[in-house]
Amino acid sequence: MTTVVLVVLCVVVGALELYAGRQSRNQATAFGRRVDELNEQVTKQNNVLVTVGEQLTAELARVKQDVLPALDGRLRHNHEQVEELAGRVHQADEHLRVQAGRLHDLEQQRITLAALRRKLGEIESSVRSVTGAGAAAVEGKVEGALDRLAELERGGEEILELQRTLTRTLEDVEDVVTELLQYTEGELDDTVTAALTGRPRDHPGGTSVTATGRLWTRDGQLEDILSEMYERCVRASRLHVRFRTAEGTDGTAPDSPERRRYFLGGQAAEDLAGAFSALLISAGAEAPKNGLTSNGGDRRAGLARVEAGLPPGVEPARAPEDEESLKALLRTLSECSGAVAQIGPLMAVRTRDELLCAVLTAGQSLELESDEVFWDPSSATERLRRLPSHQLWDLTAWASTP
Repeated sequence: MTTVVLVVLCVVVGALELYAGRQSRNQATAFGRRVDELNEQVTKQNNVLVTVGEQLTAELARVKQDVLPALDGRLRHNHEQVEELAGRVHQADEHLRVQAGRLHDLEQQRITLAALRRKLGEIESSVRSVTGAGAAAVEGKVEGALDRLAELERGGEEILELQRTLTRTLEDVEDVVTELLQYTEGELDDTVTAALTGRPRDHPGGTSVTATGRLWTRDGQLEDILSEMYERCVRASRLHVRFRTAEGTDGTAPDSPERRRYFLGGQAAEDLAGAFSALLISAGAEAPKNGLTSNGGDRRAGLARVEAGLPPGVEPARAPEDEESLKALLRTLSECSGAVAQIGPLMAVRTRDELLCAVLTAGQSLELESDEVFWDPSSATERLRRLPSHQLWDLTAWASTP
């Protein structure tokens, strides 16, 4: 019996050893397959890295061959343009000096002609007193000479006026060229900085043009004052005048009201729209419905910012600069018989009967740029009346209050 048990145990141990050996071989086979799979994945990743490296090398070679030479060419071209503009400014300065010399010579000629006229008058008096014979002939010659001198004097005055007009025109051209030079230098600095740092161009401090403006008035006597109030309001709105243009309403017709276009930088149009809307709302127009209050009766009596925490009826010691500048601009507009003022999305129109102010959206501002209707106060008023009520303020009643 013992022998049988031992034999059975030996058979069992042998079977277990065979099973354990078979499991070991299966695990070794699986482990080998896993190692092969990992080797294959590593090989694929290695091939991908090699491909990416080759692509990066080709891209760097293309940048060195194409982009960098083109950037160098643009920098040289911009530098040449700046030098050309500087040369034109120097030429304008030289021309102004020459014109100043000519004006001085013309003044001297006018003085000489006046002295000669006085001398001829004295000769005429002496000739008339000395002899009476042939006085008519001599008088005719003297009168002819005096008439000729008068014509020469009038011609000299016309030439002087033309020279003054040319000088003013050259000064305006010099101002425009100076502003364009500043704008071009800013753009060139941004381009060089972006090329050296590899970062996209940005415009801190308002280097680029972010908004446009317009200014026109029918009253020539208020034109300079209105322009000063307009630029003060631009500065108070944290904007900068990049450059400006001006042209007559009838083209080059003399003494015609100027249409002034402004190109502004400093803030985005969306920020300006929000700022102007908040300013008008905080300035006493909390419910702008075409100039009416919520009850539909009385118009707004005025613009007045009320500080939080102050008792009712007590005004702050000093209004903020942006509110003061906007109120000054609107007051000046109210003194005009017809005027149009635009600062980005803000549009103010004055006719003989009413004063409207609107804050436009981006799409409406784009339409405004290409629409000549907004230069005419009457047509612009009709167009603004079509806007939604929350975009329009009727300040006619406010303008009539002291």
